[in-house]
Amino acid sequence: MSTDAIAPLAPEIDHEALDEDYVLTPAFVEKVVDAADDGDGARLRDLTEDLHPADVADLMGFLTAEHRSVVVQWLAPDLLAETLPELDDGIREEVLERVPHLILAEALQELDSDDAAAVVEDLEDDQREKVLAAMPEVDRAAIESSLGYAEDSAGRLMQREVMAAPQFWNVGDTIDHIRAQGEDLPELFFDIYVVDPLNRPVGGVSVSGLLRMPRATKLTDIMEPVNEITVDQDQEEVAYIFEKYHLISAPVIDSAGRLVGQITVDDIVNIIQEENREDILRLAGVSDEDRGSTVPEIVRGRVPWLAVNLLTASLGAGVIAFFGGTIEQIVALAALMPIVSAIGGNAGTQALTVTVRALATRELNSSNARRTFFRELVVGLANGLVLAPLLGLGAGWWSGDWRVGGVIAAAMVLNLAIAASVGVLTPLTLSKLKQDPAVSSAVFVTATTDFFGFLIFLGLATVVLL
Repeated sequence: MSTDAIAPLAPEIDHEALDEDYVLTPAFVEKVVDAADDGDGARLRDLTEDLHPADVADLMGFLTAEHRSVVVQWLAPDLLAETLPELDDGIREEVLERVPHLILAEALQELDSDDAAAVVEDLEDDQREKVLAAMPEVDRAAIESSLGYAEDSAGRLMQREVMAAPQFWNVGDTIDHIRAQGEDLPELFFDIYVVDPLNRPVGGVSVSGLLRMPRATKLTDIMEPVNEITVDQDQEEVAYIFEKYHLISAPVIDSAGRLVGQITVDDIVNIIQEENREDILRLAGVSDEDRGSTVPEIVRGRVPWLAVNLLTASLGAGVIAFFGGTIEQIVALAALMPIVSAIGGNAGTQALTVTVRALATRELNSSNARRTFFRELVVGLANGLVLAPLLGLGAGWWSGDWRVGGVIAAAMVLNLAIAASVGVLTPLTLSKLKQDPAVSSAVFVTATTDFFGFLIFLGLATVVLL
């Protein structure tokens, strides 16, 4: 067979649009901007028609709101449909305001029910009513049913399109049924769920396993147990189940145990990325921001935690003010005390990050919390014992008083031990109180290490040096 007859497995990359790291090139973005400025719709459609929906979504993030409003008008309906779920939330809301409801209704029909529901969820109430009214009854009912479940639940995450087979079928019956479905097949599925007469899943057969077996083989002879997901399970818990058991897909059941949909691994990848992104932002005291966030939205998200940080910083300032007399007599302390608090803050953040991650991945619970705490405490003491001699020698030589070196060395050891302890105990306590340990732990850890760092250092200096 000639190589010319072999169809490519994937579309060729437009190297003018993407660099070797699959990132849109500045030159390509500039071409889109120029076409948008000229109002050249034909050129815009020509530039975007061969892009992957994920690349179109990336392009929207590089454009201004004015340019996005022009580009979105010239996207082909099928490309628009596949791009909408890929967009950052803020950008998607803005784009949806620019799309006429009839075009949007047509585009949503190209999506699986889970993706369509995610898009409709972002619409304003009046626009949502118009879009749903313009859709076929079956598609409308599927979206409304998905929106009826709690946000961040498995019911909202699942797609209702699922491939099921009764338990009395054999391999041949199932294959014939799949082939007969044509356009009605789910866009993406990996397993066929075997159901009883009440439509309750009793097992699953992978597509690859199905194709390996003779046609006469009964499904009940080759099916495997399945990990059922209930419609009210939190999406973070669902992601944990997928990750722990290495699932590709899982059936979703209602309160009566009936099969109502499925969740596939592509949805879970998005959830894991979303949860990780939220945890990273929350550790820094930052709200959920994306490229479409406006300055007022960003300010509103950041100011509250900065205000909390301002209040906690005043505690450290109060300690310094209390020992003002000591600092006046030994001026070198003013230059050295930030070292103790800064290194303590970094050590606390290290312990905090490890602990929050362990809680998020469920590697840490009450059974090993005590062991984890003492491990981090020993690590903190060990780090202090390694760094303290270096800092003590340097401080003693610089100040000309070796007692100052001894004081700062002792303060370093004690503060690193406190930092490690607080870095573990703070997220554990918040988790015990059913609060998100990633939200405010960093603020409390930093405040504690600053407070005790100044208190220990200046307190020891007062006792030893005066």
